[in-house]
Amino acid sequence: MRLPTEQHNIHQTCYNRTMTTAVDETEQRFMLDMVEWDAYESFLRGLDNRHVFLTYDEGRMELMSPSWSHDRSAELIGIFIRVLAEETSTPIIGGGSTTFKRRDLRKGLEPDRCFYVRNEPRIRGKRNVDLAHDPPPDIVIEVEISARLLDRVGIYAAMGVAELWRYDGRQLTIESLKHGGYQRVERSPSFPKVDPARIAAFVEDAFEIDETTWLRQVRQWVRDTIVKSTDPE
Repeated sequence: MRLPTEQHNIHQTCYNRTMTTAVDETEQRFMLDMVEWDAYESFLRGLDNRHVFLTYDEGRMELMSPSWSHDRSAELIGIFIRVLAEETSTPIIGGGSTTFKRRDLRKGLEPDRCFYVRNEPRIRGKRNVDLAHDPPPDIVIEVEISARLLDRVGIYAAMGVAELWRYDGRQLTIESLKHGGYQRVERSPSFPKVDPARIAAFVEDAFEIDETTWLRQVRQWVRDTIVKSTDPE
């Protein structure tokens, strides 16, 4: 993963810092220490439209280029949420991998995917979201197929994200924010009728079949299992 020229120069000439690298066959991660907030924002501008995730936490910054498996898993879970919301007539707004940052907290990151559900009315019609004035996403999807170098969970908690959906490549767990920290729950507060294990099974199935067939199966399952169970007799 190559750094943009402007950011490379910042690191070389202004920030003679320690760089830690964690690399596997499919993902690359770099850690920069003692990075000022303005430098973080400069990196964000330089990486605009590049598929690189920046995580910033009080002077430490991680750069990560996601693997195929990582990105596809996040996309599939996001699609599942969209189908579920559509079939149950639940208003949502998807935020994709928008950069969310709080200068006052000195924290910023891009979720793998995110959605507004309870706070959807407060975001509807907005062209930009600023956490200085707007609420954070209600649901964040965090794919953890390989370990991240910074505590992203702690950043989500500090920002006040209500639900964290964590997928490790096999298991999907859902955690709810309570008293400043996350506690694992059996079901999503936003979609309480869906078992997280079933979502994980669908994600695993998607790697074996084409997406059109998979999408049909997900939609039919939601209609048969979720929608019909809530229909009045």
